[in-house]
Amino acid sequence: MREHRRGAHARALLLVAALLGTAVPALALDLTELMKLLAQRGSGEARYTEQRWVAGLEQPLRSTGTLSFQAPDRLARSTEQPRAETFVVEGNRVTMERGGRKRQMMLDTVPELAAFVAALRGTLTGDTASLQQYFEATVAGTAARWSITLRPLEPQLAQVLRQVKLDGQRNELRQLELQLADGDRSRMVIEPLTAPAKAP
Repeated sequence: MREHRRGAHARALLLVAALLGTAVPALALDLTELMKLLAQRGSGEARYTEQRWVAGLEQPLRSTGTLSFQAPDRLARSTEQPRAETFVVEGNRVTMERGGRKRQMMLDTVPELAAFVAALRGTLTGDTASLQQYFEATVAGTAARWSITLRPLEPQLAQVLRQVKLDGQRNELRQLELQLADGDRSRMVIEPLTAPAKAP
């Protein structure tokens, strides 16, 4: 019923705009609609530039590299600068490699990391349940330019993580901001390298 009323409202708005010769304002998204939009992408690759502000350091730490995602659950980050390292999550397994040394661990043994990965994978796949398992999600904007602010539900997680904010355009994630409870923060700017998958 709600969807029917929303559709009727949108059609009426288009009709009035056509009669008056005015521009049609973009309709705001809710979480369900945004997740449907994001689920269209499926996989992709991007370059990133990240800055991290850490207490006690006068200048932010900067890193660059690539990100890749392959549905349903493979997420990889390859850092090129300031030093080469890789971080890959497949299902519940995490593999980290730096300086020729490889380390593996289970994601669910580190709740804070599991929550962050759920935030990123949930957004990339349009998985509402993954986001709502750990976070209260607030959506703002329209399909053309949107943002999701995620705040931890569990007090234990909130002691470490204040919030995650993700910004994007249509079905592309373009920026990720992380704020920790101790005041440290990071901002990652993302530039997609592959075209988004078309909706079926």
